[in-house]
Formats: sequence, structure tokens, C-alpha cells
Amino acid sequence: MRVTTGLLIRNYRNNLNNSITNLDLVRTKVETQRQFTKAYQNPTGQVRAAGIYKKYAKTEDYISTIENTESFLKTQEDAIMQVNTQARYLSKQYGLEAMNATNWSYDVRKTYAEAFRSAQESMTMSMNASYGDTFVFAGAVGNESPFRLLDDGNGGKKLTYRGVDVTTGDIDMLDEMAAEKINLDMGFGLEMDGNDAANSTAFDTALPGIRALGYGEDDNGYSKNIVVLAGKLADLLDEEDFDSEEYTNVLNAFDEARKKLIDNVTTLGTKSNFLSTTKDRLEDQQVELNTQLKNTVDVDMADAITEYMWAQYAYNATLKIGTSILTPSFIDFMS
Repeated sequence: MRVTTGLLIRNYRNNLNNSITNLDLVRTKVETQRQFTKAYQNPTGQVRAAGIYKKYAKTEDYISTIENTESFLKTQEDAIMQVNTQARYLSKQYGLEAMNATNWSYDVRKTYAEAFRSAQESMTMSMNASYGDTFVFAGAVGNESPFRLLDDGNGGKKLTYRGVDVTTGDIDMLDEMAAEKINLDMGFGLEMDGNDAANSTAFDTALPGIRALGYGEDDNGYSKNIVVLAGKLADLLDEEDFDSEEYTNVLNAFDEARKKLIDNVTTLGTKSNFLSTTKDRLEDQQVELNTQLKNTVDVDMADAITEYMWAQYAYNATLKIGTSILTPSFIDFMS
């Protein structure tokens, strides 16, 4: 094949363009610290990276949800502890003192009655606690304060939960509200069982207030609700003819309601520990995803710089060759 000057120049130009393109490619790798910046450069790597990014974003959302839920449960626990502290003091201090025969004067008992009524108001406010715009004990209807302490028309107080009397209201409706759930997806492979999420695939954050405080009546006809029982104790202390036996029975019912109340703190503690463990697992998963992403997308800087230096050397060599590509011809020797 005859090699002409034109052919030499065309080949040189193509090789020079290839050197420039390669130099630009490896320079971009060093500047961006990425193996590729366009999908066509590595289609398989791009698909893999997109999947990792999606998993990472989901994991980040799950962690954020857990952190918010931890704060939500902490608000619930704080409110229940406030109610328990008040109830314990009422029972062990005022409750026992009022049973002492030396304190059975009407004026002294009225003082104790006021303390129980004041605690009624305070416990109700505690159970209307909110986290952000959500009332933490309102069950599935979190945008409305759940409890109302109202006059019962007989000089006493009645407690309602979402408009239903917690002692004498429709027990089926109260049962339904006490069983309400608020399920959150936290990465357990959420599955639906009818209209509800399967228990093992979602996390329930709901603690309806009546489940914590109690509702309905016991076998003796006393309310199971600790706030209502506080009012009943106040009413008994307010009577001129003090019935110590009745008072003792109601106080025992009050203590039983307090024990059930504190059981919810244990439940909340178990939930919090579970969330903490889940959060640790998800954070470990984030680290693993970061490693996968680094291996898929990021470059080894030592290799990238070495590749860049070699490309720069090749480019400079190509330029140098260009200065001698036009060899002397027969015309150069003609006089």
C-alpha cells in the first residue's frame, strides 16, 4: 500500500483526537472522583448505582421515621409518668392520711377533696399532651384533644374520650377506640392483611388514652378509669357523713387502675428498645450501602491519577510526533 502524506496526516489527526478524548476522560475521573458521569459510559454500573441510591434513600427515611417515633413515644411516656406520679402521691399520701381517724373532720376532708379534684384536672391535661400537631393519646384521630373533663350535672365531673363517657359510654365503641392502631413502615417488608398491615411487618405507635387510663366498670360497679376514680374519692371526702368503707374500696380500685397505668410504661420501654435496635441495624445498613456505592461509582484516586499522568504523557508524545510527521520529499532537493 502506498503511504501518502495525506494518509499520514489523517491518521495523525485521528490519533491526536483519541489522545485528547482519553486525556479529557481521565481528567474528568480525577476531578469528579467518579468512574463515570454518563449512563452510556457504564450502563451496568449506572443501573447498580441507581438501585443503591434508592435503597439508601429508603433507609434514610426509615431512620428519620424512627427518630420521630422515638420522640413521639417519649412524649407518651413522660405524660403517663406525670399521671402516675400524681396518682401515687394521691394514693400513698392524701389517700392514706384521709383514712386516718384523726383527719376525719369535715374541713380537713374538704382539703383532701380539693387536692383530688385538682389532680383530676392536671391528669386530664397531661393525657392531652401533643407532639407537634398530634395529640399522642388520641388514637387514630390525632388532630383533636381526646379527653374532656365535664360537669356531670350532679355536682361532680365526668370524663369523656372523643366525646364518649369513659365509664358509662358505649362499651363496644370504647373497645374499638382502645384497640386502634397507627402502623408505620420501618423497613420490615410491609404487607397488608385486609385493610390493616400485618403485625410482623409494621410498627404500631398508637396508645389510645383510654387504654392507658382505663374505661368501663369493674365487677363492683366502680369506674376503671383512674381520673374518674380520683373524682369519686373527692366526692366521698366531701360528704359530711364520711363512709370510710366505701372510701377504702374506691381507693383500692384507684390503686389497681394506677398499676395498670404503669404497665403502659413498660410497654413503651419495650417499644423504645425495639426502635433503638432497629435504628442501629439501619445505620449499619447505611454504612454497607455507602461501601457498595463507593465500589460502584467512586474511583481509586491513586489509580486515577496514575492513569491521568500516563494519558498526559501520551498526549504530549503525540504532539511531539506531530512536529516531524512531514518528512522531506523529493521536491525539497530540487534546485
